[in-house]
Amino acid sequence: MGQAWRFGTALALSGLLLASCAAPGPTPRPSARTFPSPTPTLPACSDRTVLASWTVDQLAEQVVAVPVQETDVGAVQAEVKQGVGGILLFGSSAPTNLGVQLQSLLAGAPGGIKPLVMTDEEGGGVQRMANLVGSLPWARQMGSTMTPAQIESAAEVTGRAMLQQGVTMDLAPVLDVDAGAGPNAVDADGSRSFSLNPSVASSDGLAFAEGLEAAGVIPVVKHFPGLGGASANTDDGPATTQPYSALQAAGLLPFEAAANAGLPAVMVSNASVPGLTTVPASLSSAVIEGLLVKQLHFRGLILTDSLSAGAIADLGLSVAQATVEAIAAGADMVMFASGDPAQVTADIDAAMVMAVDDGQVPQTRLVDAVTQVLQAKGVDLCTSGPG
Repeated sequence: MGQAWRFGTALALSGLLLASCAAPGPTPRPSARTFPSPTPTLPACSDRTVLASWTVDQLAEQVVAVPVQETDVGAVQAEVKQGVGGILLFGSSAPTNLGVQLQSLLAGAPGGIKPLVMTDEEGGGVQRMANLVGSLPWARQMGSTMTPAQIESAAEVTGRAMLQQGVTMDLAPVLDVDAGAGPNAVDADGSRSFSLNPSVASSDGLAFAEGLEAAGVIPVVKHFPGLGGASANTDDGPATTQPYSALQAAGLLPFEAAANAGLPAVMVSNASVPGLTTVPASLSSAVIEGLLVKQLHFRGLILTDSLSAGAIADLGLSVAQATVEAIAAGADMVMFASGDPAQVTADIDAAMVMAVDDGQVPQTRLVDAVTQVLQAKGVDLCTSGPG
């Protein structure tokens, strides 16, 4: 285009010179000045523009966290090489060289996009690697004996020790309001709750989360929209939360505070919510899109509780089928606690391809989910990409 313009301009100038040598006449009006057409502006690079070129299989891998025993993290080496979005550590005593093992494992992640490494370090009886990071009291004990500042400090110490071992996400704190005798087969919370008082649960839970953030570990508040006082433990079978009206007055308030504070991640429970949804919250667009995103304006990563739980199996859904429903409902990442990781992830990939093909899950929804996963990891696809 630039050469054509210069050539045209030269011809125009030649014509003017010839005209000046001809017989005098009326001075011609100058012709309108012409400019080359502007070069089209290319769209700015973003995660979404890059993800638009990924296959559905690649996208599906990133929304899955696979379980592994902390004593044998190499067991999911193949899944990490395929590009899973996270690995979930189980166990009660971690090997002293866990950090070295994780570093070796994550080196195989395609494109350098490492999975989130997550586990449960809540305190009390729910700690996976206390032998490496130190013991914390139950949340209930922290809530009754420690100030928010002390809780934040304790969580920061724990978080720093976790990060030193290569663990980047803590599935804590529990923001549920509960005063039951659990955790047990009936009451999933019990001592895992900071308090039955929503104000205390909010201040103490947020202090714990902020301590983890200060250490560089991603906190995941749970179990939205409030599992305290639920009818049963969703690990074993179906359960309902308190009625939605009751949650609005108490159980939901700590999560509203978390959303207002801009906390980075939330886990959605597998209990249904009377008055809002008859299906598990983790599979409900009314809970995820309607309540969490639109009403509470939560903008972080949305994870499901384990989709291999009894509450999901009771519906006759496989983990793969439940994954499709969870992503369609607005979740960004799913996890499961049982089953062969290789087989389950393969099933999820196949189910997601079929769901995108038949329109059950728009590919843009899947892209949005992966975008949230990458943002949680701090990954910029404009400087990196899948292998």
